[in-house]
Amino acid sequence: MNLSVSSHERLPTIGLWCGVTPLDLPLGRGAAAAVSGQWARKGSQASHCSASCEGHQALRGHTTTMHRLTGKSGGDSLIEMSPTDSFSEDLNGYHQHASSSMGSFQQEESGIQKQQQSKDSVFFRDGVRRIDFVLSYVDDKDGERKQERRRVFEANLVKVGLELEIEDKSESDDRKTYFVKIHAPWEVLATYADVLKIKVPFKANDIPDNSEMPMNWLSTPFRLPEPIMQPEPDFFTAPFDKSKSDFFLIEDRDKFFLPSTRNRIVYYILSRCSYIRDECGERDKKGIKRLLNNSTYTAAFPLHDSRYWTKSKDVNCDSDRYNLYKYWAGFFSFFKEQPLNLIRKYYGEKIGLYFAWLGFYTEMLFFAAVVGTLCFVYGVLTYDDNEWSKEICSDEIGGNIVMCPLCDKKCGFWKLNTTCNSSWQSHLFDNVGTVFFAIFMGIWVTLFLEFWKRRQARLEYEWDLVDFEEEQQQLQLRPEYETKCNSRKLNRITQETEWVLDRTISDVLAKLFLCWSTVILWISLIIACIIGVIAYRLAVYAAFASIMKDSPTSNLEVVGPYITPQLATSVTASCINFVIIMILNLMYERVAVWITDMEIPKTHLEYENKLTVKMFLFQFVNYYSSCFYVAFFKGKFVGYPGDYAYMFGKWSKLRNEECDPGGCLIELTTQLVIVMTGKQVWGNIQEALVPWLMNWWASRKARSYPESLYSRWEQDHDLQGFGQLGLFYEYLEMVIQFGFITLFVASFPLAPLLALFNNIIEIRVDAWKLTTQFRRPVAAKAHCIGAWEEILNGMAVLSVVTNAFIVAFTSDMIPRLVYMYAYQPEGEMNMKGYINNSLSVFNISEIPLPNRPEDGENPLWFNSSITTCRYRDYRNPPGHENQYSHTMQFWHILAAKLAFIIIMEHVVFLVKYFVAWMIPDVPSDVKARVKRERYLVQEYLHNYEVEKLKIQLSQQSHSECTCTPMIYPSLTKHEVLSECL
Repeated sequence: MNLSVSSHERLPTIGLWCGVTPLDLPLGRGAAAAVSGQWARKGSQASHCSASCEGHQALRGHTTTMHRLTGKSGGDSLIEMSPTDSFSEDLNGYHQHASSSMGSFQQEESGIQKQQQSKDSVFFRDGVRRIDFVLSYVDDKDGERKQERRRVFEANLVKVGLELEIEDKSESDDRKTYFVKIHAPWEVLATYADVLKIKVPFKANDIPDNSEMPMNWLSTPFRLPEPIMQPEPDFFTAPFDKSKSDFFLIEDRDKFFLPSTRNRIVYYILSRCSYIRDECGERDKKGIKRLLNNSTYTAAFPLHDSRYWTKSKDVNCDSDRYNLYKYWAGFFSFFKEQPLNLIRKYYGEKIGLYFAWLGFYTEMLFFAAVVGTLCFVYGVLTYDDNEWSKEICSDEIGGNIVMCPLCDKKCGFWKLNTTCNSSWQSHLFDNVGTVFFAIFMGIWVTLFLEFWKRRQARLEYEWDLVDFEEEQQQLQLRPEYETKCNSRKLNRITQETEWVLDRTISDVLAKLFLCWSTVILWISLIIACIIGVIAYRLAVYAAFASIMKDSPTSNLEVVGPYITPQLATSVTASCINFVIIMILNLMYERVAVWITDMEIPKTHLEYENKLTVKMFLFQFVNYYSSCFYVAFFKGKFVGYPGDYAYMFGKWSKLRNEECDPGGCLIELTTQLVIVMTGKQVWGNIQEALVPWLMNWWASRKARSYPESLYSRWEQDHDLQGFGQLGLFYEYLEMVIQFGFITLFVASFPLAPLLALFNNIIEIRVDAWKLTTQFRRPVAAKAHCIGAWEEILNGMAVLSVVTNAFIVAFTSDMIPRLVYMYAYQPEGEMNMKGYINNSLSVFNISEIPLPNRPEDGENPLWFNSSITTCRYRDYRNPPGHENQYSHTMQFWHILAAKLAFIIIMEHVVFLVKYFVAWMIPDVPSDVKARVKRERYLVQEYLHNYEVEKLKIQLSQQSHSECTCTPMIYPSLTKHEVLSECL
């Protein structure tokens, strides 16, 4: 059965929160209403609240008055506008009816049978009032307390002016779920639009658009139809003022506020409405979020306007969801531009800004991917000119160089030419192009951030976010904060007292200590896991070396030479590290949310920023620590055959890893590819497949339903909830990817190309899941991407340092250049003899017994005639007066590395700051439009006030004039008015 509670023919009640000056509310249809701004405060009630709650009290008289629904301290309250006696009686009848068992509802004679009307609609049963929000619940057998909460909550919603319509469980597909449909009438929307300072149009934009680009026809294949790109005309806007409603362009009140604005206003009310009686005195018992957490309601969501695969049959619906699916969410639209204005209209500015940033990031990745691919192509083209790889692979040089064992006891002596393949692979990424690409990426990051600021500034203007500051949104405090307020304090800006959370210094310090000690504990846990993975690498390498010595894989023609102990160790360790990363992510997410909730941030922006910092610090260590180990620690603290370094001391028998003669860069590349690619593939599968499977299971019963009986609210109820932090995880995923392509890009120039392909898919996957698999999110405003912008700036600076260190210490670029310019024996500018020069000599007889290979571990070609072995370092040979100490060439190379780091950092930073200074953050035409709009707002408001004053003076003159027109029969109307004045 359908139960409708409405003030459609009567005056609705209006609700506002604390800290808001009472507004004059012109109420009634054609009649003025008297408004009193009396503010009532109720203290704490000592008496225990009974399980039942009384209905609305009937008010005397027919004038509409306004007071507050207060809580414990009276500061966070809703303004209640009480209706007439007859309306109160109707509401009391509603409460009695709603609190009874819903299963006993009978179909009234005037009711509309479900079979007679399609339920795929976004309107009430009358087909006039739009459904702005939907609540759902299951009536438990032992749920008397939940019934009481719902009854009081819904009664308070009616008090503040919302109109409700309930769908009985017999109408739902599972025969268990009730649906409460909510409609916000004009008075509620206008009042809260005034409170929230929502900008609305007052004049058509008269500034010509001169943004036509030369050769604009080239972009035609990438364009979408104009109605999709510009779903609304361009207007000058100003914050809504209810007392000046005739100043704005209001043609149709029902369509003046967009559905996204309507659901934002309704959610603002829902999040602050109490679900207990005032006399209970518990201020924190309010808000739809708490009701969802304690299962009083199972879901709360605004409706999609249509099915995504077909347009709505109702001509009053825009079918924006269908248009988004058709032109945006399809994978075959990957080369098309995004309909950002339509996204903003349907989902709100916050989600629109995310997709604008993601699209711009993907566009800029195209240039980085092109340059990175050219650097990789350069490595391929110079493949045959790689002199040091030729020496390694040759039988005369590499085949005659005997290398010292890479591990204790289980590793034997080996010949240098066994690393031939890894040496060739390393050259693809370790060449002169790498240095150029590292410098280019340092400049690219700056260009990306500076041009994004310009794009963001343009969107701020176009989406009416120019004056959007957090200070203007103080009325949008988090309900969790408001319920904890315990004292009043003077606001220096508004000079009004407001409720604040009074916390002592000891409380603040204790919470800070607990929160950040928890973060440090989890970061330490990650580091411990990474150390465990390193220990695995050290322990398993010896096992792989022993097993693979006679492994049948070595006889394979194609892949046999590539399967080495080093490769097996790196791949398995990277996979284990990736699994640990994903497990720790799932565990830490809940911890980060818990400690952020414990801090009780004041505003939503503050909450997101605090959570962002905690999550990113954790994710930074989690994802990048293994790459930092391979790049900056592996092979750097090895020692030499007579005095090896061990991870936990010699008792651990875990000897530190060595790099291949070709360098550690290829291992860093392997680590980067596995973690980066694995995360992206897993992320896309998780984002697309998991919601689809859950929705398929949730809607299994509804699939047997006739299409006309599967209501719009049931369809959306069967979808997944997007969640308050849904967008947060999308940003986090992309920022982690941004770190991979900037912090370690010198080791893998193809990283931007992989990121580009991923982001092209990511945009469409995010669009598809948001349009088809998730309920419509509550619209939210944001004027920037928040703390992520500062994080990106920090990573941009850090990337210059890390890439300089990778080129200097991880790759062999600097040692080769030092050899070519200073130590080439023939004085020629080539790399002949480099391999022999880069390997030191050690006397095999001096190898300690614990380090020597066991019997049977050495290859067949090894015999007693071989007296020396080589190892990767610059040390004096045996017999030298300073044997096994570092040579002068080592110190020359170290000095060259440090000089390169300093020069590269200064050059890149100088170019970065110069580029940032040259590019203004706000385009000049946007500045002109902003000034024009501000000027017009002042001018039009002035003219409006002048005209209004003239009318008031004219009316006042007529009312005060006591003379009759017959006394001045020959005077004009103007002269009569002047005489009266």
